[in-house]
Amino acid sequence: MLASLFIRDIVLIDSLNLGLGRGLCALTGETGAGKSILLDALGLALGGRADSGLVRMGAKQGSVTASFEVFPDHPACRLLRERDMECEGVLVLRRTQTGDGRTRAFVNDQPVSVSLLRLLGALLVEVHGQYDTLSLLDEASQRRMLDAYGEYVPLLEEVRVAYEARYEARVALEAYEAEASHLTGEVDYLEHSVNELTALNPKVGEEKELAGTREFLRQGAAVTSFLSQALDILGQDNNLENSLGSVVRHLERLVPEGGGQLNEIIETLDKLLAEMEDARHVVTAIVERLADKSSELEEVEQRLFALREAGRKYNIQPDELADLLEKFQTRLRSTEVQVDRGCELAACLDKAVAAYTQSAEVLSKARIKVAGRLDKEVCQEFEPLKLGGAIFVTRVERPENLDETRDGGVEGWDRVYFEVAPNTDLSLGPLNRIASGGELSRFMLALKVTLANRGVMPVMVFDEIDQGIGGAVADAVGQRLARLAQKTQVLVVTHAPQVAARADKHFSISKEQNDMTLTSVRVVCLSEDDRLEEIARMLAGARVTEEARAAAKRLLKERLS
Repeated sequence: MLASLFIRDIVLIDSLNLGLGRGLCALTGETGAGKSILLDALGLALGGRADSGLVRMGAKQGSVTASFEVFPDHPACRLLRERDMECEGVLVLRRTQTGDGRTRAFVNDQPVSVSLLRLLGALLVEVHGQYDTLSLLDEASQRRMLDAYGEYVPLLEEVRVAYEARYEARVALEAYEAEASHLTGEVDYLEHSVNELTALNPKVGEEKELAGTREFLRQGAAVTSFLSQALDILGQDNNLENSLGSVVRHLERLVPEGGGQLNEIIETLDKLLAEMEDARHVVTAIVERLADKSSELEEVEQRLFALREAGRKYNIQPDELADLLEKFQTRLRSTEVQVDRGCELAACLDKAVAAYTQSAEVLSKARIKVAGRLDKEVCQEFEPLKLGGAIFVTRVERPENLDETRDGGVEGWDRVYFEVAPNTDLSLGPLNRIASGGELSRFMLALKVTLANRGVMPVMVFDEIDQGIGGAVADAVGQRLARLAQKTQVLVVTHAPQVAARADKHFSISKEQNDMTLTSVRVVCLSEDDRLEEIARMLAGARVTEEARAAAKRLLKERLS
């Protein structure tokens, strides 16, 4: 409930502290008396558009403070608690506006952003201006009205969660697919490189070893000649070996007489004889190898050239090829995992699409079921609003050629729209084509009254909803507003005495000038006697007659009956 509205230095209002009450509050006054200023000020406190022109002439700053009484579980309180702000029954929204265009917003005296103020305002107050019934023509608004009536919050939440999961799964898959061509090319390159290097099987240090062997083999003729000479020396008639053997045998005969001093000499000569034998075998093997050097040199050069060619291809040293092969193998395994991830992402999207489709289908069936009940209740409101011959139908349709992977949003995929026929002899059609301005206002009021029993209703403000109607129709509108005010606080700016008479509290708005001829807006909560005079004025015009007073009494009496 909007408990009070304090306005300072806004347009023609120097200072106004308006205490409001529950039920239906009527604001009346002559045309141009300042009713729109009051609503503009309220809109500023609710996060509406700021304008330096709102500051009263001569003042540096204007401000508007709106105090609300709310219960702890009100959506506005939940919104504040999500932002770590307290909300304990009283919610004070304040907005300041300076003459140089700056504006500041406060909630319970804590500075906040204007966007947060706007979010809170939308949860606390719903304003219907003279042209705001056009929002009734918006299909998104019509769908939200049906959902509010249906009270299937769990279904809506399930669809919202499923939609977000589907969206995230699709984005992830699309991001993967955007890189898929690059990934495929990389896999092909890695597979080719791994196969090539695996077949080459490079070893660290191999290039240096092959280069040395190649040089050795290329110098094979000179080496063979020299080693052949060495072999001749080592094996020439075995003279050297025979001489050394003779020495060893002679020393062995002298061992008993040497007292162990000759053992070391004998061991050394034995080793020398053995090593000479080994040397002769090694030299013989090398000589034999060099005898067939042409085929081995070709193989060594082919291997060496293959390693160096691979090094040039990958722009590294041959000794780094083995490490590169390992890196390529690791990267290939990683890309293969990514390919598998693509399959997983596609499966996740399929699962998310199926979940969203199921949730949206359940919600769609619930809407179709609820639509019939809404139509019946709204039509029951038509008779009191003098729309007894009107027909109201809620259509729930799914899009043609439905793409389940993309179609539908957080509120499902249904297209929901209202059709009416103002009279039984007319065909059904969309609201914006069939209903007149006055009829639109009454259709909207019928919907609001029907929805009053569903969920949390914000404070409702109606700005001249009775425009263009009078007599019995205006009285019916007053009755509907009074009924709506039993469920939520309703503020109505009206020129219809039939509406004003139904109010629980009546405020008169007028302009006055002080001694300095400065104009200001004055708002007064009327007593019963003053209220009688105001309604009589609304009935009679400039000159209030006794007949007008009598009619006003009848209107006020009907409110109490």
